[in-house]
Amino acid sequence: MRVLIVEDEEFMAEVIGLGLRREGISSDTVHDGAAALEKLAVNDYDIVILDRDLPGVHGDEVCRRTVAEHPGCRILMLTAAGRLGDKVAGLGLGADDYLPKPFDFPELVARLRALYRRGAPAHAPTLALADLTLDTHRRRAERAGREIRLTPKELAVLELLMRAQGGVLSAEHLLEKAWDEAADPFTNAVRLVVHTLRRKLGEPPLLHTAVGAGYYLAERP
Repeated sequence: MRVLIVEDEEFMAEVIGLGLRREGISSDTVHDGAAALEKLAVNDYDIVILDRDLPGVHGDEVCRRTVAEHPGCRILMLTAAGRLGDKVAGLGLGADDYLPKPFDFPELVARLRALYRRGAPAHAPTLALADLTLDTHRRRAERAGREIRLTPKELAVLELLMRAQGGVLSAEHLLEKAWDEAADPFTNAVRLVVHTLRRKLGEPPLLHTAVGAGYYLAERP
């Protein structure tokens, strides 16, 4: 999952971003509506966390344009305007969910994961391949009933590969979806995470390399 945080209070934006990264959710941050539209034009986001009262381009306009121009992107409005009328108006603009401030961070994460599961196509909460299972809600991977302890980044990469259902994912795709925009496009971080993940998944191997193309999960190469 890759998330764009649109929040004019810089400290809050950074706190949310840090918390999401600890949950294995890649996130970028902007502080006004115009910057949000620019990011949306060049990056493929799964969800936008959107404040309504933004400088420059208002959050409501960002919402309208996101719905019109990026139909696959979900919108969670996170705003101090928490009255019933505000919620009705926000959802009427096309937002998929509405969470008033102040909020509990675990609830924000749970709502993000729920929105991601309801994406098009729908994302199942539990994934399986052979004797490997991944509970995306509890962030728990098991193989043959044995828990595999993974870092948030390893979990993110594993989820992407399992959702691809045997399809080959390039290092560039994994970098875009599991890291944020600060990641160096020439980094070997993807290769290192894949190497560690392959070792942790154990034998017989499930994580394979398609030379010159990327990585995929399958019972056999």
